[in-house]
Formats: sequence, structure tokens, C-alpha cells
Amino acid sequence: MDSDLEVSALAINVTVPEQLRWTDTRRGETFTLNTLNVRLLPDGRLAAKAYGRPVGGGRGGYVSFPVPEKPELAALVADAADRAGALWAAHRGLA
Repeated sequence: MDSDLEVSALAINVTVPEQLRWTDTRRGETFTLNTLNVRLLPDGRLAAKAYGRPVGGGRGGYVSFPVPEKPELAALVADAADRAGALWAAHRGLA
């Protein structure tokens, strides 16, 4: 293994369960946030962004928003990271 290999982040995408989805507004257009992108940063911290599409199929594309600081969303991020780690370990034959 190359110890000089630099990995900037590992990322997973998580579908937000229907009951945890929320809306946010940008430039006068309302978006439903339905996906999280969770990244494991080189220092071991997790970073997450929420992504969504315009309500009613407006002109905006798939846009990112900050994830609100809510316990149920923090739990979703942590559970998703744990699940991704378990899948990776199984893939590598470590589980």
C-alpha cells in the first residue's frame, strides 16, 4: 500500500426518509430536500450537505443546502456512515 497516497474524502449518498424531509428556499424557489451527501474528511470528521429538487418541478436543478442541526438528521448521518463502514468492511472481507 502506498502510504503517500492522499485521499481527500470518502462520500456516500443517503436518501432521506419521507418523514424527515424538509423544504428550504433559495432565490424565491422552494426545494424539497431528499438526499444527503455525507463525506468522511481526512481528519475523521463527517461533513454533510442536503440536496433537493424544486417543489412542483420548477426550473432549478438539483441544489445543495446545509443540513439543519436536528437530532434525527444527525442520527441519520451517523447511521448512514456506520452502514457504509459495515458494507465496506464486508466488501474487504473484514466483517
